[in-house]
Amino acid sequence: MIRAVAYASCYVYSPTGTGAVCERSRLLRALLKTGDAGFMLKYALRVRQQAADSPLLAGFFGTTDVLVPVPGSAPSATGGSWAARHLAVALINEGLGGAEWSGLRRVWAVRKSATAAPGERPTVNLHYESFFIERPATPPERIVLIDDVITKGRTLLAAATRIHEAFPCAQIRAFALVRTMGLIPGVQQLLDPCKGEIRWRAGDAYRNP
Repeated sequence: MIRAVAYASCYVYSPTGTGAVCERSRLLRALLKTGDAGFMLKYALRVRQQAADSPLLAGFFGTTDVLVPVPGSAPSATGGSWAARHLAVALINEGLGGAEWSGLRRVWAVRKSATAAPGERPTVNLHYESFFIERPATPPERIVLIDDVITKGRTLLAAATRIHEAFPCAQIRAFALVRTMGLIPGVQQLLDPCKGEIRWRAGDAYRNP
């Protein structure tokens, strides 16, 4: 397992907090999970605005980056679309990256973290074993893994490890539109850009912030 991967995020989500902002954050996450392409275009525009205006996201996306959507919990048909892929395509349309490549696939399904009990959520190793790479003709040099929601970062760390094995010379980062804030009482605002790191420690993934 690779030791760490840099990541960025734009919005926050509170799974249990009370109040209007927390409720809106849960609605945002629910709408993301529908994978609606039009919805992704709207939020990709906001990411581009943040990439231009926020010092935290300035320079995170490069014009030669290859955006790699992280697969959902179950295998999808070749050429199919899912939430992270709709987001990656929308980001490309906004000029955030040079190309989208859907060569990271699931071999078999894993349990959805959102519906699993805390002790039954897929581990980093389980995610890793469920991924495989469809190698492109030209190996990418700069890769940004794209996901809709990040919680601990297990999926992204496993995906980054699988990608690193296939392309050891590539620079690999990750972007998730929304990050879960489950260890605090609630959130005060939805838009909260950040850059941080997902680390492999004591057999698990740890996200900071």
